[in-house]
Amino acid sequence: MPNTRDARRTAHQVGDSRWLELLARGGFIGYGLVHLLVAWLAVQIAFGRPAADGDQSGALRTLAEQPLGGVLLIGVAVGLAAMALWQGIEAAVGHRVEQGTDRILERVLSAGRTAVYLSFAWTAVQVFRDANADSADQQQAMSERVMSAPGGQWLVGLAGVALVGVGAGMAFNGATQRFAKHLATGDMSAKVRRTVCRLGTVGYLAKGVAYGTAGLLVVVAAVQYDPERARGLDAALHTLREQAFGTILLCLVAAGFAAFGVFCFAQSRYRKV
Repeated sequence: MPNTRDARRTAHQVGDSRWLELLARGGFIGYGLVHLLVAWLAVQIAFGRPAADGDQSGALRTLAEQPLGGVLLIGVAVGLAAMALWQGIEAAVGHRVEQGTDRILERVLSAGRTAVYLSFAWTAVQVFRDANADSADQQQAMSERVMSAPGGQWLVGLAGVALVGVGAGMAFNGATQRFAKHLATGDMSAKVRRTVCRLGTVGYLAKGVAYGTAGLLVVVAAVQYDPERARGLDAALHTLREQAFGTILLCLVAAGFAAFGVFCFAQSRYRKV
């Protein structure tokens, strides 16, 4: 057991380090920027204009096309990698303030955030290297491979159900403002606290709608054996555009993603790291 205790001690030391905190806070800025770009792409889709894929890879490719885009991409990748390391430590030994089931739930959520941040960071590296980082195409190809295996349709369907659950969790998180417990609200004025919480609520609700729709499309893809529907967030945004009042609905979702982007900027200052 000494090795286990040593590993835990090392994890605590890394998790409490000032450099990791600063990098993670910088990562929130990059994460927010990606959401603002996704919002911009969603608006382009809403009005039927040609745009890059409406997901993280499309957002990062848009960023790469800007002046100093390569430098910005590396900054985003480093920040998101730091966020992944921070959340990985939280998943392993963190959330010590919580007890019992609450602590287990928070550690599971941290494990999920670790995977998300790592995925975003890796996509940023691929875009920087001018590699094929089209998330929508990759998800479609993966779904097609899985579906062709025995029991693959069931696996893809279960993945879709899980993604619907993620969307529902985001919406619940926003509606109940559960996210506020991770913020240093004591350091905010009353006006700032109201503004930040409203941004978080709108942002999480919009992401819940988008990812819930993506999950439903994955389920439909599995039932109909149609991998083209399993293209993640990009397919979800295009599907919303095709609905009655789709332009208005998609603009509202875009506004929500933009609100979440600004919320991420606030987290860089007020998130408990």
